[in-house]
Amino acid sequence: MPAMLNHAIYARRRSRLINQMRRGIAVIPTAPEVTRNGDAHYPYRYDSHFHYLTGFEEPEAVLVLVAGNAPQSILFCREKNMEREVWDGFRHGPEAARIEFGFDAAFPIAQLNDKLVELMGNQPALFHPLGAHAVWDDRILELRSRVQAQARSGITAPNEIHDVRMLLDEMRLIKDDGELAAMRRAAAISTAAHLRAMRAARPGRMEYEIEAELLHEFRRNGAQAPAYTPIVAGGANACVLHYVGNNTLLKDGDLLLIDAGCEVDGYAADITRTFPVNGKFSAAQKDVYEMVLAAQAAAIAAARPGVRWNEPHDAALCVLAQGFIDLGLCQGSLDAVLESESYKRFYMHRTGHWLGMDVHDVGAYKLEDNWRVLQPGMALTVEPGCYIRAADDVPQALWNIGIRIEDDVVITSQGGEVLTGAAPKTVAAIEALMVHT
Repeated sequence: MPAMLNHAIYARRRSRLINQMRRGIAVIPTAPEVTRNGDAHYPYRYDSHFHYLTGFEEPEAVLVLVAGNAPQSILFCREKNMEREVWDGFRHGPEAARIEFGFDAAFPIAQLNDKLVELMGNQPALFHPLGAHAVWDDRILELRSRVQAQARSGITAPNEIHDVRMLLDEMRLIKDDGELAAMRRAAAISTAAHLRAMRAARPGRMEYEIEAELLHEFRRNGAQAPAYTPIVAGGANACVLHYVGNNTLLKDGDLLLIDAGCEVDGYAADITRTFPVNGKFSAAQKDVYEMVLAAQAAAIAAARPGVRWNEPHDAALCVLAQGFIDLGLCQGSLDAVLESESYKRFYMHRTGHWLGMDVHDVGAYKLEDNWRVLQPGMALTVEPGCYIRAADDVPQALWNIGIRIEDDVVITSQGGEVLTGAAPKTVAAIEALMVHT
């Protein structure tokens, strides 16, 4: 997408937020750089809310929005510094950033405190991501106190403080065409990575060797980073939901669960596939896998406009609970298993989450105690699973089978668009791919 169009989109987002604020001032900082150890930093990643409104990727930056009769969009950022650019790379500087990114004004970040005291004066409300950063909360309150100290001069401080994320989360929940284009690209790259991992997996390799294949495919196709730490879990490790050790030998006869997605231009993909290390499902593995796949199919069919958020989960849960009964893992009728929640021993998470700039993206799941209705432009994951640990009351053929199948779905006016469907997930497709590798 052309850069100018991108920046016009960011400007429209800022205007929309200003209109929702009505009157007041918003202060939205980007993420800080974080020291890893010594003089080394973790790879920098901007704050999602800040980037959603600006497109600006440099650290040490703050967006200030003023709503009311004379609305303003103001950026504070690092000054141009040729000496530092020799060491750390390019900086826009305030003036160039103002022009290129379409702000009404821009100032050096060093002037932020004094300018904020000036801008806060006589504003009725202050909007800020409250609780996100304790240092920023303290700083904002201290600056508000400086405004209050000017009361004898007839200047008032904001008497209301709001969490700006309440407005931004709702804005980010519905993706526009540019956001969906980035998500489709992230999905395509992540799909290619899962294909590469399936082709590379075999008994005797280490989990981290397969992780390396994923990371290689992400980066060589232009993804900026993994969207989250990849899970590459062989055998019993697949029964640990957030396993990230990725350091165990892959054994013949084991399943390998891979939960991995990349980030492209700030937007995440999130895919999980489970397949046999040796390329062939055992009978027991196939039974469990087909059950999870059927649960996912039921959930995807339910992910369409007009249904409530919980309905895909409920559809998957009914399939899984009946499957657990059929496998001898749960006892009683379907209604009894659902009511007692005995299924949670083998399926303890929900079937999905919002997806976008954050892999677990923002947006309320309930409104006024009712599950939210799905609308076109919403993006979510659909990821039922089954995790069977070794136990005396579990058939031994099912021990240490951990399976999750996850795809990314965008709600459209016609139903649900599966962004990640090209990653093989039927038994036949997986076995065919691995046999011919």
